[in-house]
Amino acid sequence: MSFARPTFDEWWLVRRAAASLAANPFTPERTELDLALAGGKTGEAMFERALGQVEAVASRCLTPEGRRALSSGEIELAFRAYLFAAFHRFVPAMTELALREESAEATKPERGDVAPFAHEVLEQLEAHGVASSRAERVLALVYQTQRAFLFLSQLRGPSSSMQTLRASLWNAVFTHDLARYESALWDRMEDFSTLLLGETGTGKGAAASAIGRAGIATFDRKRGVFSPRAEQRFVAANLAEVPDTLIESTLFGHEKGAFTGAISSADGLLSRVPKHGVIFLDELGDVPLHVQVKLLRVLQERTFTPVGGKKAKHFPGRVIAATHRSIDRLRQEGRFRDDLYYRLSTEAIVVPPLRQRIQESERELPALVGHVVERTVGRADADLTGEVLEAIARDIGPHYEWPGNVRELEQCVRRVLLTGRCGRDPASALSALDGAPTSRVEERSADEVLAQHCARLYERHGSYEAVAAIVRLDRRTVKKHVLTARSAEPASNEPAS
Repeated sequence: MSFARPTFDEWWLVRRAAASLAANPFTPERTELDLALAGGKTGEAMFERALGQVEAVASRCLTPEGRRALSSGEIELAFRAYLFAAFHRFVPAMTELALREESAEATKPERGDVAPFAHEVLEQLEAHGVASSRAERVLALVYQTQRAFLFLSQLRGPSSSMQTLRASLWNAVFTHDLARYESALWDRMEDFSTLLLGETGTGKGAAASAIGRAGIATFDRKRGVFSPRAEQRFVAANLAEVPDTLIESTLFGHEKGAFTGAISSADGLLSRVPKHGVIFLDELGDVPLHVQVKLLRVLQERTFTPVGGKKAKHFPGRVIAATHRSIDRLRQEGRFRDDLYYRLSTEAIVVPPLRQRIQESERELPALVGHVVERTVGRADADLTGEVLEAIARDIGPHYEWPGNVRELEQCVRRVLLTGRCGRDPASALSALDGAPTSRVEERSADEVLAQHCARLYERHGSYEAVAAIVRLDRRTVKKHVLTARSAEPASNEPAS
């Protein structure tokens, strides 16, 4: 059977599709490539038609006859174009699996996590001459890219800074070249640490979670599942909430008898991270220097030793760290090691404050309020979104700077849904402080009042040292009071921005 080489126009389509596969989907470059592929015309129908043409040409190139007639470079180009075109046919099934994997329904892997599309993808790849080992790796990559796109798209906002954030986070998962990631780096990303910087409440935890949950998951062909699952790939620790005396044990674990109260050995958070998984160290700026030395060893040597132990353990995962404090200031003051900073900041990504996002786009606040309303009530609701936006405009005005960022906005939305107002009622606030109409304040002990006061100051100033200078106590005592006050409050998650 003779092979007809692709025409000039057909090769043009193949090259555009291969370029789209490698491009970051959150960049203007990818948008332009997809538009060019569809002949410069917008609309799903035109894009689907172009994908069909690409798949037909690429499939012809990957036949035995095509492989004999084409160079290795041309075959690889056709394969990438085929992968891009075929990928879109499985997007709905992959999205369904990713959402199911995140939900409470996926409690039993043999039921909740089975990937019905996976064997079809493998069969098609192998039918086109792809070796089984690469086919399984490509399948894992195909699913990973869709899962990453889904998770990163949940970081809402049309502002330019949010577009930059999503693109930066994608690069943190796949690098800027997806083709090179597939060929050489998919199992080497543990060497690439990421530092997230930003004010309190901007959503650094949500950004870290998106990176962690979007990590590679290999396919178990026998069981028909991807593993590890999303919640196993991501381990988070807010180090500001851990007393200094327990940070080492929390992270590295300890052996029996290592310290008073260590009646048995225990694993730390680092031991919970699977291969290709992620540990998120929030508020790393609060970590003592001697713990920073141990973390540097984790990053450089991929090993750690439990407290009181002698045998080093291997760390198979990746480190993402975050702080709302100025790293430069901490380094100048000698409270953050330069070598740890350089080892962590393969890329330092800034999570933008809400005020900047609103200044950049007039659509930012409506989009974010709509997202928070949807998560709060379980569905999109234009009327409730409009009600919240009216309350914000009425009660705090268009120039409010949102010092608490997205976390403050989330509370504002909830307050409007409860009371119809965004701002706190001054009369009720004063009566609560004065002890009227209840006597709750009068019933508080001096330690409770001091703890609450320290917690409010910490939220305002962002460091234990600043609070210590104000209340004239040492840093450790201030931290103890802040943690005590937080433990008495309902647990809250890092806001998803």
